[in-house]
Amino acid sequence: MSQIDDMPPLRDVIRTHGLDAKKSLGQNFLLDLNLTSRIARAAGDLANATVVEVGPGPGGLTRALLANGARKVIAIEKDSRCLPALAEISARYPGRLDVIEGDALKVDVAALGEGHPVRIVANLPYNVGTQLLLNWITTPVWPPFWASLTLMFQKEVGQRITATVDDDHYGRLGVLAGWRTRARILFDIGPQAFTPPPKVTSAVVHLEPNPEPLPCALADLERVTAAAFGQRRKMLRASLKGLKPDAEQRIANCGIAPTARAEEIDIPGFVRLAARFAES
Repeated sequence: MSQIDDMPPLRDVIRTHGLDAKKSLGQNFLLDLNLTSRIARAAGDLANATVVEVGPGPGGLTRALLANGARKVIAIEKDSRCLPALAEISARYPGRLDVIEGDALKVDVAALGEGHPVRIVANLPYNVGTQLLLNWITTPVWPPFWASLTLMFQKEVGQRITATVDDDHYGRLGVLAGWRTRARILFDIGPQAFTPPPKVTSAVVHLEPNPEPLPCALADLERVTAAAFGQRRKMLRASLKGLKPDAEQRIANCGIAPTARAEEIDIPGFVRLAARFAES
């Protein structure tokens, strides 16, 4: 494991500060600084960006982001035990790291940009990762406040984010992400890179905003996809019947067979359904 700076190895930092990972916080610390550097590079040019990191833990990715030239990193950490380790990084990189102690689900991340592009880069805690992503890709204002998202998830979640029609992982998350972003899996990371090792492989996903998504009201698209994929084994004429009594006719008017199932409908098809089912 190579060093990216003159600070102690992460295993020493964890030992010094007693930072055993807490399952209740979804923590799995990534110790390989080669991998944290790879994630930082994958986030793109950070020289003029405000980088927001969620769940930095002992600061492995934080250090990589700063060493990779990030102008400013704002790290949001819920676990107060990690704050002394992060303070040491802040002292090593004066004026470039701010730490917010709090729950990322409650922090107004959109207000942190300071007039600079926001790039969110994080090894997200497993227990809140999907909800955070949904918050960021369903923001009412679009294009959003962020310029890119480079995030680590369980691999299965990454597959759901990037899935397209007829993929076994295709669902509501894939429709929403595919509608509003360009998303791709960059690379996988095996369990052995973490402490403690999770039971699953992880994946780093990069998302960039689609500047002009197909015109559609977000609430309408969410309602239709929730109904369709909530009963994904059923034909659309059955799964969408609860939305409108004349569901079968509305589906047909979209040029879609009422006997089709949710996983067979592409994003333009769901946009048409959302508009049709929004009509009185």
